[in-house]
Amino acid sequence: MAGGLGALLCGRSRPLGRVAFGLRKWKSSVSVQAKMPPCDFVPEKYQSYTYEHMLKIRERNVFPSLLTYYKKPLLLHQGYMQWLFDYEGRRYLDLFAGIVTISVGHCHPKVTVATQKQLARLWHTTNIYMHPSIQEYAEKLTSLLPDPLKVVYLTNSGSEANDLAMFLARIYTHNFDIICFRGGYHGGSPYTLGVTSLGPYKHGVANGFGSSATMLPDVFRGPWGGSRCRDSPVQTIRKCSCSEGVCQAKDQYIEQFKDTLNTCVPKTIAGFIAEPIQGVNGTVQYPKSFLKEAYQLVRERGGVCIADEVNIVQLSKHSCPLVLTASILLCGILILETAKVQTGFGRTGSHFWGFQTHDVVPDIVTMAKGIGNGFPMGAVVTTKEIASSLAQTLHFNTFGGNPVACVAGAAVLDAIEEDGLQKNSEEVGTYMLLELAKLRDKFEIVGDVRGKGLMIGIEMVTNKESCHPLPDEEISQIWEDCKDMGVLIGRGGLHRQTFRIKPPMCITKKDADFAVEVFRTALERHMERTAEK
Repeated sequence: MAGGLGALLCGRSRPLGRVAFGLRKWKSSVSVQAKMPPCDFVPEKYQSYTYEHMLKIRERNVFPSLLTYYKKPLLLHQGYMQWLFDYEGRRYLDLFAGIVTISVGHCHPKVTVATQKQLARLWHTTNIYMHPSIQEYAEKLTSLLPDPLKVVYLTNSGSEANDLAMFLARIYTHNFDIICFRGGYHGGSPYTLGVTSLGPYKHGVANGFGSSATMLPDVFRGPWGGSRCRDSPVQTIRKCSCSEGVCQAKDQYIEQFKDTLNTCVPKTIAGFIAEPIQGVNGTVQYPKSFLKEAYQLVRERGGVCIADEVNIVQLSKHSCPLVLTASILLCGILILETAKVQTGFGRTGSHFWGFQTHDVVPDIVTMAKGIGNGFPMGAVVTTKEIASSLAQTLHFNTFGGNPVACVAGAAVLDAIEEDGLQKNSEEVGTYMLLELAKLRDKFEIVGDVRGKGLMIGIEMVTNKESCHPLPDEEISQIWEDCKDMGVLIGRGGLHRQTFRIKPPMCITKKDADFAVEVFRTALERHMERTAEK
């Protein structure tokens, strides 16, 4: 299929330069240089309800809390690898991957074929019977984790996985209090809402009993940070006088962590839950060695450290209302929820798991999202000793570990290895980070570019001196422009001020070039709009 920017499969074209601005139509003088990379895949013809009828159904029959992106919500019809197609045949480069869930590519042939074969063989029995795929997948998944993390409990989602991890921590340690980071997202269940520390997700009902939020060690927006803090090819614009191997910002944040331990919780705790890189909050990275020291402090209190590799959902104001070691100190557990599988499965490039970038081995790892490439599944991996604490009474899951999910999960692991996606994440991700850093140096409103591999955040500010978040209206105009030029990106952060780039791991450098050029054009259009005010 021809890949010209804005081209439609049916041969029509659409205007790219017109954007709603105030109460009048505004036409940009900035030319579009980016050319969408070609794609040979041709989607099927859309044959369902009209767009307008879909909007009516959404308003009438779907919970209004299920919001949609963009002023005119997308109606997507089909996907293939890094591409999405809407009902009119428009093609988009998907840089958000279904909220960091499509790991190996939309409808990846290997995953699709394996799942189709299992659907024809056995959909569901229950885990009270053995079927081959659950044992085969359990062996394959745990072989990728270090000792002693060799026992897995399969779930249906990341919220459920984190819920179970917290439950395990409390059962195993016989303690109750759990510490989390401000800005963390760990799920929307009543249990996990206590450790989800983002105001837009709080519903004003009782939650969080036994949960205490500590200061987020954010080296860009927090009180301390410097030019060498992050494990990333791109550092903050902040300066510091730290010598090699020393990080004063890390030391200051550790003191804050100690203060929380000394003032907010009992002498013994159940655990500490954290994402290796915060996802929903805008790809926030901590100072190097922070988590390693924090885990030691938690274990000294008898707690478990939960690392969340699973990040799940985010909210947009413009959503349409319609539409380790194994040694355990004082019975402490380290639970690593690998950013709801945002950071796991090779996405950070240098390592297969996000926790490995911090030189720690957790007691519990939670997974979801990319684990099934979009198929609803999650997992909790832990030690035999910790897992045994759940066997004291019954704990059952009807759908967790069903035959189709296990086959899909196994096929995802095969695709990551056979397609070289971990290496691709490192190479393309590093290339894209460095290209985006050039835009940060050029545009005053790009305050920070950060991340590792194909987990990237771009924080937008009014100016680099104040670092105040760019107003939502202005960010939304840039966001809409990117979509109109064929690139879909996410948003995150407390004020939705950070663009989140977390594409399927199969994207290429040509895709990255196209995306960077589209983003540059959107920034130039923003500057032109601002000058006209």
